[in-house]
Order: sequence, then structure tokens, then C-alpha cells
Amino acid sequence: MSRNTTYQEKAHNYIPAGAHTYSRADDSYPLNAPPVLERGQGVYVWDLEGNKFLDFGMALRAVTVGYDYDRISNAAIAQIRNGNNLTRASRIEVEAAEAMCNLFPWVEMVKFAKNGSTVTTAALKLARAYTGKKYIIRCAQHPFFSYDDWFIGDTVMDAGVLAEMKGYTLSFNYNDITSLEQAFASHPGDVAAVILEPATTDEPVDDFLNKVKTLCHKNGAVFILDEMITGFRWHLQGACRYYDVEPDLVTFGKGMANGFSVAALGGKREIMELGGLKHQGERVFLISTTHGAEMCGLGALVETIKVYKELDVVGQLWKTGSALMEGMNAIAGELGIADYFKFVGVPCSPNFITKDRSGEVSLAFRTLFVQEMINCGVLMPWVAICYSHQQAELDIALEAGRQSLKVYRKALEQGVDGYLEGRPIKPVFRRFN
Repeated sequence: MSRNTTYQEKAHNYIPAGAHTYSRADDSYPLNAPPVLERGQGVYVWDLEGNKFLDFGMALRAVTVGYDYDRISNAAIAQIRNGNNLTRASRIEVEAAEAMCNLFPWVEMVKFAKNGSTVTTAALKLARAYTGKKYIIRCAQHPFFSYDDWFIGDTVMDAGVLAEMKGYTLSFNYNDITSLEQAFASHPGDVAAVILEPATTDEPVDDFLNKVKTLCHKNGAVFILDEMITGFRWHLQGACRYYDVEPDLVTFGKGMANGFSVAALGGKREIMELGGLKHQGERVFLISTTHGAEMCGLGALVETIKVYKELDVVGQLWKTGSALMEGMNAIAGELGIADYFKFVGVPCSPNFITKDRSGEVSLAFRTLFVQEMINCGVLMPWVAICYSHQQAELDIALEAGRQSLKVYRKALEQGVDGYLEGRPIKPVFRRFN
């Protein structure tokens, strides 16, 4: 039995789903994917057998500069040597908060945590305390906001969520201001907040985000933007700057510390201060966690911001993403399958669409493409562009794409089942295994 298989079995024996994130679990990958990884360096990862893969998963988009990037790793290690978690607030904690507030003009105060779910849920608690209202409206097309009940209870994977908790989350459609107006009208005067991502594959049209903000304020609700993915990717100052909109509250995570566990809630002082000590009103128990201000992660955050500024990291993300999109789509066109395979979205964070012979979006064909890329030494379950993806890596990816799409074309002609090495991948949000 290989070391990969041994550790895969151990993972399922000791860890529910075999991983601590569903997007890392076996059912999100083809059968030939490396089940357990040993290490990462730059934009490459190695499994337990020593097999090397060019990675475009990049830790679920959390690594935007590169695995073990020296300057950032050394900054984190320096804070570990300073004690890593002290009895009172640390100097790096204050410096990290100051750096965030200086970087984002609409962030007047900030609170750190270890994951995105914590800060998005905290944003909603603040909004309810600030407004005295109950209901939350979230964007239906945006796939994930939190593992907490307010969101999970509004999905098909709602086991364990009390029925009476589910009714307080409403939804609206992206780029459809009428649907948001209808959601507000369904509970007039009792909506605390609206939460959405600024953009995903789809971008706002006709100044949609500012229209959402205006409607929120008209109805006395807090306008919250979730920048887990768009932050530190669309622009140095996030998608808020890119689309020229200022939220009341904003959440960050993933790439802000190049893979270290840091998330943040920031926003207007008058709202954030409800969780502080400088006001005379009723206290809000905001975020209070033992490890939320762990020094290694905040040291990494401060250094990551410096690296972004000095190296124009965001510019490189856009440049590489554009070249990858154009190259992959050109290959699909040359092979005559452009109607069935296409790179879409924003160049700094592209996505690929896979369709079957009938033109329907197909997880089986997505599995086939990912499978064949792995056979070519490229791990691309999705596309997370990183600063360390340079021209050499782009060339490798495009050649792997060419070989993979040749197999894709054969599968369109002869049927995908004969080319898959196992079962198709499955969506995370489903009621049963």
C-alpha cells in the first residue's frame, strides 16, 4: 500500500470527510488526484510519494503570493519567536490593525479572527445590534458565507439547524435590484443587513453595488460586502475600490496573509465600536477568541501588504490570469470545442465552464478535465492565480490544457464514461452522500 493510500485511509478514520474543509475532500476531486499532500513551495505541491504538481488550487485561494514565500514566512517566524500569543494585546496586533485601516479608507476599526465564517457572522450580529432588526438578506448566487446556522440553514445541507432559526435569512438575486426590493418588502422595517460578495464570475452591472447600498440605507439596513475572495485579488484595496463602492462593514480572509490563518471584520467606527469599550450603550459580544490575534498570522499579514505594494502582486494576478484565459480559450477554439469548454470571469480570478454534448453544464466533463490536467502534472480543481505563477508555469499549464482538451474532445465524440477513471466529482451542498 502506498503512503498516499495509507494516509488517505487514516484521514477518513480520524477526520470526518477526511479533511477539515469539504472542498479538500475526496468527492471534490477525480480519483487520480493526490489524496494527501506533503508540502508546497512557490506554486508547486508534492504528495507523499514525492510526485510534484503545478498547483492552481493554491489552498482554496488563500495563497496569493506563493507557498512558503521567504519574506512572509520569515515575518511569521519572527512573531513566533516573540511568543506568538501573549497575555494582552501584542504590538503586531496593533500594527496589523493600523495597516488594515490605512489600506482601506472605509475601514475605521477592525477585528481579527481565524476564519471567514467567524467574521461574517459577527458582521450580522453587529448589524442586528446596530439596527435592532431581525432579518438578513443574502445573495442567492454566492455560494458560501459561513458554516453558522444563519447561512447553512438556508441551504440543502441544513441538518442540525433548528427550524425556527431558518426563517430569518432571506435571499435576492445578483444584479437584480427588483428582487432585493421585494425581499425588503416582505419584512418591512425589520431587515438588519444585506450581505453579498462584490463579484464572482459575474460582475456588477449598471452600478448595482451602489444601488444595493442606497436601498439598504433607505430601509435602515447595514450594507455588508464579503471580500473573502475578491479582497487582495481584484485590487490592492479590494473589489470595493475596483467597483467604487464603500460598504458599512466588510469581511476579509483567504489571501490577506498568504495562507496564514487570518480573517478580518472591518467597517464604520459607529458600528464597530458597539463591540468595544468606548461607548455608553448596551454591550455587544463581538469577536473574542483566544487565537484570533495569533501573532504569526498578523506578522504575515503586515508583510503580505508590503509585498503587494512593492511587487504589484495584483497586477501580476491580472496579467497571468488574462494570458491563461486567452490561451485556454484559443486552444479550445483550435480543437473545435469552444462551445463546450470555456474560461470565463474576471482575469484575476477566472473560472472554467464544462459542458456535455447537449450543451448542458456537466460535472462529469469537469471531472474529466481536472483528471487529465492531473495526468499532465497540473492540479487545477479551480483557478486560483498566484503571484508566483510566472511565464514558465503558464507555459506548463497551457500545454497540459492542450493535451487535456484533446481527451475532452474525444469524450464529446465517444462519451465521457469511457474516459473517466472513476466517479464524477460532487457538489459540496447536497442533502445526502
